[in-house]
Parts: sequence; structure tokens; C-alpha cells
Amino acid sequence: MPEPVDVALIGGGIMSATLGALLKQLEPDWDIRIYERLGDIAQESSNPWNNAGTGHSALCELNYTPERPDGSIDISSAVKVNEQFQVSRQFWAHLVAQGALPEPKSFINPVPHMSFVWGEKNVEYLRKRWEALKDHPLFAGMEYSEDAATIRRWAPLLIPGRPKSQRFAATRMAAGTDVDFGALTRSLVRYLTDNGAKLELEHRVRNITRTRDGLWRLDIRREVGLTPVSVTARFVFVGAGGAALHLLQKSGIREIRGFGGFPVSGEFLRTDDPEIVARHQAKVYGKAAVGSPPMSVPHLDTRVVDGTASLMFGPYAGFSPKFLKHGSWFDLFASIRWHNLVPMVAAGASNLSLVRYLVGQLLASRSKKFDALVEFFPDADPSDWRPITAGQRVQVIKRDSKKGGVLQFGTEVVASADGTIAGLLGASPGASTAVPIMLGVLEKCFADRIESWAPRIKQMVPSYGTLLSTDPALAERTRSATSRSLELAS
Repeated sequence: MPEPVDVALIGGGIMSATLGALLKQLEPDWDIRIYERLGDIAQESSNPWNNAGTGHSALCELNYTPERPDGSIDISSAVKVNEQFQVSRQFWAHLVAQGALPEPKSFINPVPHMSFVWGEKNVEYLRKRWEALKDHPLFAGMEYSEDAATIRRWAPLLIPGRPKSQRFAATRMAAGTDVDFGALTRSLVRYLTDNGAKLELEHRVRNITRTRDGLWRLDIRREVGLTPVSVTARFVFVGAGGAALHLLQKSGIREIRGFGGFPVSGEFLRTDDPEIVARHQAKVYGKAAVGSPPMSVPHLDTRVVDGTASLMFGPYAGFSPKFLKHGSWFDLFASIRWHNLVPMVAAGASNLSLVRYLVGQLLASRSKKFDALVEFFPDADPSDWRPITAGQRVQVIKRDSKKGGVLQFGTEVVASADGTIAGLLGASPGASTAVPIMLGVLEKCFADRIESWAPRIKQMVPSYGTLLSTDPALAERTRSATSRSLELAS
């Protein structure tokens, strides 16, 4: 067996790339290996056409600001998500300043974020949301309007063809962004390999086992030639998207017990028609239908991929037992264990609304799906749009002492007690919050080093250890500085 590597990263997506870049900054001499089963990196959830690229910062996503029973708006989740995205921006800005990342417009571009609703009740909700956020330091500059001319100036496609009697409203944040996480992943991995890390494509990790001396043995198969390879590592991170659950289960760590996964597939409508694209420069999020899950929030998005703008509308949910877009039809069944069977059954029984939603989406005709776009863009023409398949999302199922099991819409880091292996489960907001999530992995898994690393982390992420949301002056300085570095300043 060759000498153990310091860090083995399983999966060539944004999470592994981010953790690798952080560790390369902190420990330049460590031996880092990246194992990706496909022929290229960023082909699953990090691929730009497998996600909306919103740069989730809760500027427009209404599911982060639920209405309480008393009618007030809870902004706590929105503040948390925005705070996390600011951390990611700071790290990207640091790498740009170092020359470790290329020109920012290759992966991040300014695109205003908007929320748009119609109907008396929804308009009242959006107005209360705006009032709750507009004076917060992380949401400074949010605009609100019920005026058709103003909203048409912000997003020209939304108003023409709409009934004159209809009441509608919108909020707008000019400071929003569109992020190409595929391009960002490739640039981060290029930085890693240029500085000594090794990328192994078409290498499928089939098993992870603990060795007698406390290391981790990775049994790998080269997809070309089907030849076996074995590697030992001092630390393993499983950033393999939907496949992370299977691999963590194979590792045998106690911490993965009780966890399950529920896969959801997706579809978007896309147009590249330059005339239509030129008339909509924004990401516009609406309100999910009553009883629908957070993943169903409709949005009409400007996407900038490889320097070219397109529009996407969706998502339309579906179901597939695969845990990855390029996965196996048996993924869901292979994930069932004695310790997660009760949580999975309990979560299913308590989420019948999700089941009904998925069935409705599966049975919906193409014309009915297009009707959802027409609600946003009344003059839309079906001939201008084509469907594209998005990436698979595996929602986390975990034990719950009261309900037996719950379905969690978010991400979850699972790490062994000794910190030698960790993995990430779950989906949105995922990629946008990759940096704070991976800093959390460092704090969990390298507790003996984090204190000595802290000064260096502060150089990379100046707000590390503090909350921008409690310091308006610091929030403004930080946002302005990262905007200039990322060439986002207006």
C-alpha cells in the first residue's frame, strides 16, 4: 500500500472543490486527491444547467421568510442564508485578489433579484416582508412597488398581457447575482491541481473501510479498464451529492445511522432567443402554491453561462429513485437500512402533501406546465421554450424523537466522532453556502488545528467569527469590498 494521502475528496463538485481550496490555503504541503467517477468535474448538481445559479442570499426567495400565525414575517432564515452567502463571496474575492481564481465574470455576474406576486393576500404578504427586511443591514437597498410602469421597467416581460384589474407587487435588489457554479468548480480545481493536488477522473469509490491504524481505505475502480485501486487517507470528505449517503453508510460510522434520503428530480423550461433574453435581466421568484413544498417555488431566471445569457423557468418536480442524474435506478432501495427504515416511513407518512405535489407534477400535461410560465410571462410563446432536465436532489430524512422521522429541506454535515471522515447530505441552498459549510467541516474535523488556522481564515474571510447582521457598518464595508473585488459594483 502506498503512503497515505492527507486528504481524499470524493466527488468533483463545488463542495469538494471548496474544501480543497480552503485546505490548500491553510496547509499548502498537504497531499490532496480528488476522485470523480465521471469523465469531468461539475457534471451533477454543480453543473450550471442542473441548478438555478441564484447565488442564494434570500433576497428574493420567499420560502426563507414565512408568515407567522399572527401575520408577522419571520426573517431569521433569510438573515442566516444571506450571512452565509456573504462568507462565500469573501472567500471568492480573496482568491480573485490572489490570482487563484480567474476574472470574476467567468463565474459570477450582477443580475437583480426580484420577488413578484399577484392577488390581494400575496401583495399584502410581500409588502410586510419588504417592511421587515428593508432596514436590515444585509438587505439595504431593497425596493418595493405596486406600480405597473415601475415593475415593467424592472422586468419588462412580467406586465404586458396581465389583466388590468389584477393587483400585483414586486421587490427588487439590484445587488443580486447569477453564479455559474460549474465554472467556479472548474477554476477551484484548476487552482488545486496547479498547486500539487491530484485529480483522478473516472475513478469510482466503491467502498470505504477503517484500517487497524485508524486510517481510511478507499477501494476504487477505474472506469476505463475496470481496474481496482486502493488508497489510504488520513481524512476523507464525501462530497458526492446524492451518492454521499451510500458511501457514508459503507464507512460504518455510527453518526450516519438513522439518516435516509428522498430523491426529487426536476425540469426547467429554457430559451436562448436573444430578443426574449434581452427583455428580462433579473431573477424573479414567486410564491409557492398553498400546500406545496419549498422546492416548488416558481422562478424566471436570467442565467449567464460561458458568457452567454439565457432564461430558465421552473422548477417542475418529478420523481426518480436515482440519487444522481447519472445514478442507478436502485439508489433509493439500496439506501434502506434497518436503522433508517422507521425514519423514512414516518417522514413519508407526514409529508403526504409532497407526495400529492409530485404526483400532480408527474401527471401534468405539457400545456398545463406551460400555463405556470404564462402566469409569470403572459405573452410567452411555447415555440420559444424547450424543456431541460435539472439535477437530482436528495432531501435529508433524519430521526426525530417525536415524529419518528422528518424530511429536512436543507443541508446536513455528518462527521465521525474523531473527525477523520465527513460528508454532506441534502440540497438547497447548498452551493451558495459552500464556504461557510466547509468552514464548519474544518471546525468539526480539525478541532486541534482550528485555533492556529483562525488568523489565516480571517485573512480569507474577514467576517469570520463575527456576524455582519449585527454590525451595519461592517456589513456595508464587507459588501462593498467584495463587490469591488468581484467586479459587481454598480
